[in-house]
Formats: sequence, C-alpha cells, structure tokens
Amino acid sequence: MIKGKKLIVILPAYNAAKTLKKTYDEIPFDIVDEVVLVDDKSSDNTSELAREIGIKHVIRHEENKGYGGNQKTCYNKALELGGDIVVMLHPDYQYTPKLIESMAHLIANDVYPVVIGSRILGKGALKGGMPWYKYVANRLLTLSQNILMNQKLSEYHTGYRMFSKEVLEGINYNINSDDFIFDNQMLAQIFYKGFEIAEITCPTKYFEDASSINLARSSKYGMGVLGVSWLYFFNKIGIAKSKMFHS
Repeated sequence: MIKGKKLIVILPAYNAAKTLKKTYDEIPFDIVDEVVLVDDKSSDNTSELAREIGIKHVIRHEENKGYGGNQKTCYNKALELGGDIVVMLHPDYQYTPKLIESMAHLIANDVYPVVIGSRILGKGALKGGMPWYKYVANRLLTLSQNILMNQKLSEYHTGYRMFSKEVLEGINYNINSDDFIFDNQMLAQIFYKGFEIAEITCPTKYFEDASSINLARSSKYGMGVLGVSWLYFFNKIGIAKSKMFHS
C-alpha cells in the first residue's frame, strides 16, 4: 500500500527465465501489494520459475497473444484484484524496479494519473547501450507524434509505465492491437481522454538477454506509430471517429 492505495506490479513475460528473478528481487515490496505475471506461451520455464520465486498470480497463455495481448490480460487481472495503481515492468531487467517508489508517489499523491520512465530524459538511452539507429528513430517518431498530438513527451516508446485505476477504467485498451503498437495506442487514448502524463528519468540496459525486436518489425512498428498519431489528429479535428477513442 502507498497512501492507502493498492499497488500492483504486472510483468508481461515471454522467455524471461534468465532475468526474471533479478527483476523480481528489486521490487520494493514495502509498498507493492501484488505481482501478476502473464506468460505469453514461453518456450522456457518462465511460469515455473515465477511460482518458485513466490509470484502468486501467474497466468500462462495457451496460445501466444503478442505483446499487446499479454498486456491486456495483465491489466484486466490487476483491476480484478482491486489495484488502485498498476505499474507495467518488463521482466527482462531492461528497466530498474528501483524507480517504482518514486513513480508511485506521483500517482498516490494525486499529482499525475500516469507516469512513464523515459530513457531519453538525460542520457540514459545511449549510455545504456541503445543502438544509434533506434535512438534516431525514437527521436524522429517522437517529434512527429508531439506535433500531430500537440504534446511534449520526451518519448512514447518506453515500456516502463504506471497508471491509476481511473485511467485504466477510463480507456478501452482491450480494443487495441495485440502487437507492439498497443503501447502507442494506449498513450493516444490517455491523451484523448484528457489525462496528463508525467515523465521520470529512467536508466536502461541493452544486453543479450534483454528483449528487442528486429529491424523489420521495428519498421512496421514505426509505420504503425505514425498511423496512430494521424488517427488521433483526425479524430481531434472532427473528420474521423475511431472506436479507439470513442468506445
């Protein structure tokens, strides 16, 4: 509990056995009440290890549902468990769980309803080993998104995100894609509903066991990001009405 609010960590996992325990051991359990891990049909022993280290809520998909599909199961379970604050933490140890407390205080004290860990604020991305082509793509996409969505985020592509219950209940994330574009659709929905997003500087780590997508999928993701931003723009000016924003 933090300020009387139940805090739940969700771990969308896929072949995370090598890094799961290291991630789990850094979670601040003095304020975290529950941990939910959703295993998207891993080929390793992620689910078994999760239970061994003490995670009570372990869900294994019988079919691989994709990154977005995994998150949908995570958020639905967190709300079912009565979470007031929900933080998505990748179990690949790319983001440090040590920031959970700082992020949670912003929501628990009703300063912001959403907090994201930015790799771009400061020099965390390049210092942590982000490839140059990903860094440049991140900057160009973020610039385009900020223009089209009239916002000022330092990045839209971090996987470290924390939400209040009101935000998760106020947007229809279940209608979104099951692929990687889910993250950007969710941020677009949040802005469309008028919620504000805070950013906190977040160090990141790029190493062999950290999850990543290849160039082909990165290119597809980039096109999808621009599509979401244009759709947001067209809905805002009233020449389109997408279910993503109006359901």
